[in-house]
Amino acid sequence: MEDMVGTQPQPVTIAFDVMGTDHGPAEVVRGAAMLSLESPHIHTLLVGDRTLIDDALAETKHNGERISVQHAADFIGMDEKPGEALARKPNASVAVAARLVAEGEAQALVSAGNTGAGVLACARHFQLIPGVRRAALATVYPTRSVRGAKGDPFSLILDVGATVEATADDLVTFAVMGSAYARIISQNERPKVALLSNGIEPQKGPPRVVEAHARLSEMKDIHFIGNVEGIDIPKGTADVIVTDGFVGNVCLKMLEGVHDTVVELAQYAYKESLRWRAGLAMLSSGIQRIKDITDWNQYGGAPILGFDKIFIKAHGRSKSRAIANAGKVAAKVVSNNLGAAIREGLKT
Repeated sequence: MEDMVGTQPQPVTIAFDVMGTDHGPAEVVRGAAMLSLESPHIHTLLVGDRTLIDDALAETKHNGERISVQHAADFIGMDEKPGEALARKPNASVAVAARLVAEGEAQALVSAGNTGAGVLACARHFQLIPGVRRAALATVYPTRSVRGAKGDPFSLILDVGATVEATADDLVTFAVMGSAYARIISQNERPKVALLSNGIEPQKGPPRVVEAHARLSEMKDIHFIGNVEGIDIPKGTADVIVTDGFVGNVCLKMLEGVHDTVVELAQYAYKESLRWRAGLAMLSSGIQRIKDITDWNQYGGAPILGFDKIFIKAHGRSKSRAIANAGKVAAKVVSNNLGAAIREGLKT
């Protein structure tokens, strides 16, 4: 995962919500420590239980000049209801981290904790970009095709959960935001944007999709290729796929399920048959390639798009490498001024 391309990276501070992850605070601290050694332009602000953070830092090689700590006594667990938990715990780590970003102590937030709590904390402390009615949770997924200067094997889909019922206005906004993000992260100057529907014809889909199709077709700054169907998602037909949060979340879970099933079937075949075992051994390099591009540790996290500040949501099972990569993605987005790119795109 590269830090930046082109000019010398500008200093940036990333706030990390250390608490509430599947693997505990030490794994997030190790990721931040890794970042402090690999990326001189990134300063990490660790938010959480100071004692636990200090203990983890004492056991981890790091650059102390690039790490600071902000104590937060409470945290929100994965199984807690976000609204109720934030009401009971106004000083939970994710809320404190979001507040610090809003106050300018850091330029972006990274959390591997409760997704709903993270989105709600941002909604309470950040401002929506003018022209954005609802924020969108975007995520990347592996595809057959590659794109951009880096030969990136990932496409972007949004929304996958933040806005369950999206209007035509929302879908158009999601397209603008997704296109801007893809240009920055994949170094893809003209990402192909599509609407997810039940047919490729312009009139296919519910009224909001049909209306969004007509409006996106008129936008010269968006490389809109029309509608795509579910079969086009893994093919990589589009670089950015736009849908509402309900459909997007179903698609995301399906993609995760297919990946897990393929892995389980391969493991079963390996155990049950010598012939399959030999075949899998011959295909080992290809299988490793599939594992590499489907491993979410490689890309760090998913952005919440639409706020004036950056929030990267790392997977709850993230270990140190994924945490470090999430920090690098956040820094790259900040340095390339994603907010300005979105605002400019919404003017057209």
